[in-house]
Amino acid sequence: MIYEGKAITVKEIEGGIAQLDFDLQGESVNKFNRLTIEELHAATDALKAQKKLKGLVVTSSKDSFIVGADINEFTDLFAGSEEDLVANNLRANAIFSAVEDLPFPTVTAINGIALGGGFEMCLATDYRVMAPKAKVGLPEVKLGIFPGFGGTVRLSRLVGVDNAVEWICGGAENRADAALKTGAVDAVVEPAKLVEAAVAIINQCNEGKLDYEARREEKKGKIKLNAMESMMAFEISKAFVGGKAGKNYPAPVEAIKVMQKHAGLTRDKAIEVEAKGFAKMAKTNVAACLVGLFLNDQELKKKAKAWEKEASEVKLAAVLGAGIMGGGIAYQSALKGTPIIMKDINQDGIALGLKEAKKQLAKRVDKGRMNAGQMADVLNSITPTLNYGDFKNVDLVVEAVVENPKVKDAVLREVEEMTRDDAILTSNTSTISIDLLAKNLKRPENFCGMHFFNPVPMMPLVEVIRGKKTSDRAIATTVAYAKAMGKTPIVVNDCPGFLVNRVLFPYFGGFSGLVRDGADFQKVDKVMEKFGWPMGPAYLLDVVGMDTAKHANEVMAEGFPERMKADYKSAVEVMFENDRYGQKNDKGFYKYELDRKGKQKKVVDEETYKLIEPVVQGKNDFSDEDIIARMMIPLCLETVRCLEDGIVADPADADMGLIFGIGFPPFRGGALRYIDDMGADKFVELADKFADLGPLYHPTEKLREMAKTGEKFFG
Repeated sequence: MIYEGKAITVKEIEGGIAQLDFDLQGESVNKFNRLTIEELHAATDALKAQKKLKGLVVTSSKDSFIVGADINEFTDLFAGSEEDLVANNLRANAIFSAVEDLPFPTVTAINGIALGGGFEMCLATDYRVMAPKAKVGLPEVKLGIFPGFGGTVRLSRLVGVDNAVEWICGGAENRADAALKTGAVDAVVEPAKLVEAAVAIINQCNEGKLDYEARREEKKGKIKLNAMESMMAFEISKAFVGGKAGKNYPAPVEAIKVMQKHAGLTRDKAIEVEAKGFAKMAKTNVAACLVGLFLNDQELKKKAKAWEKEASEVKLAAVLGAGIMGGGIAYQSALKGTPIIMKDINQDGIALGLKEAKKQLAKRVDKGRMNAGQMADVLNSITPTLNYGDFKNVDLVVEAVVENPKVKDAVLREVEEMTRDDAILTSNTSTISIDLLAKNLKRPENFCGMHFFNPVPMMPLVEVIRGKKTSDRAIATTVAYAKAMGKTPIVVNDCPGFLVNRVLFPYFGGFSGLVRDGADFQKVDKVMEKFGWPMGPAYLLDVVGMDTAKHANEVMAEGFPERMKADYKSAVEVMFENDRYGQKNDKGFYKYELDRKGKQKKVVDEETYKLIEPVVQGKNDFSDEDIIARMMIPLCLETVRCLEDGIVADPADADMGLIFGIGFPPFRGGALRYIDDMGADKFVELADKFADLGPLYHPTEKLREMAKTGEKFFG
């Protein structure tokens, strides 16, 4: 044994060739934490001290190769100064460079996922062989940073500027065929033959058939472009990537600027440029928010995993009410491997549900993500029916009929009679109380909410809603089923609107108040889109549908009359009364026409201004700051109330629910993180400025307390 640690071992395997193996003890995956980096340093020193070695194969004993850096360590690391971050990166980079400078040929055998620092480790060796199902990539931009272990330096010299920009700025995971095509890896072989292939490459190097030293020098040298080619490549990339990423996500463009800066430098100087650029990005609020989101997401996954242990198996599901929503649920269930019965009361509903499932599957076939045979298999997993014939075999039912308590009550009582005593019943309701719907059920302990968001295939969130009598088994089984469908489940307690709609409607209330007070709804949309929302509130209301919004608003007003019952007629009510339901009938705040590709596009409609004139009090040109404040304060305060009322378990659940459920700007981290970043004292001060607008703008006593003590939601 040449070296033995808790994350890395090095031993000689054959003919003077050593094997450095990553196998982090006590963890299911390999990652670059402090321990692993220190051991890589020690292992490299041990390798350098060996006199007779002819080569090195780098392997992993886990299913994945190395998933990247340990994100849990980021928060401490990023809290330091920029100088400390630069020094830290340079220390780590010296270790990767020492691997690259070993006095014999080196090959990495990539058996599984190699991402971020894991792939940067692969780039430090002379050659890379990869298993067909492995994936490689540099996804750091998703955390608001870019590669900091030499990734921008080595990849740009290995695969060329265009490919490096695409890989680093897109942050995608790349399959073996794509990696081979760009030259990021040298061979693709079956997992069982990876070490054999790596040894063969080393032998060819030692026989003089492959010039590993020349290849190494190329990777350590300058980028091979003249001044004009370099300027063209980088400037075009900056314009294109900047247009796609937008101003709120600076890391992708900053990565290109860094590559441009170090293009004419050799490795060690280039790495210094990368380290400075990395530290600059790591200190941005965007990075803090996106790293926070990543950790919140990990926390959610842990919670779901814990629930899965208590879950009953769902071998067969059912959805009641076909249509677009039911069809979307059936498609998602079947696609992810759980067969499903889709029941409706008439053939038209069934046809609509199947049409929706076929449409989603056809999209996958068009994109090459499945073939016609696979599409047929998924469709065959959806059993359309007009009766309850097979319902005795069903493990879990999703009721997705019209959002009306009387109709839902009747349907739920009916299906309860048709299913086994241990079957779980769920309601896909967006606002109706679970306790109300459970009132007439014989087995309320087997009932909970399962709120999907529209369109089902696109929206990652599912709210699993616990009623007073809901059992842990019902919650656990529903969470496990949502996860099996590829969704992110969040468990919330029952109240009108649950988490997402309870928070969304005060935001819409802020919008209605602005329009009443003379704000131009188009300007409000533009300001909120610039703030980072995927669409402004008027456009979002058109997508939600004015009929749906009006109904949900009535439920919220009844549930929280003090805050959510308006004492004026809103523009939303005007739209509804004039049959302007939004995208569903091509007219709402905007008009909708088909573009050349047959997609709905939004068009300004002057008629809207005439219709809302009677409910608008004068004309007001609000500043962007005031628009943002009047929109965001009600949303943030209602999120605080949901946390205080125990509707959500913790701040992470609240913020993730808003990001996954309504598209809260991810780079701002969520409503509670937004208050933290502003400071509770500054936020309360801002809210008090708008106190005369009513209770939606009044902070809770607990938040005022936090403002005094400087307490934060996130440590």
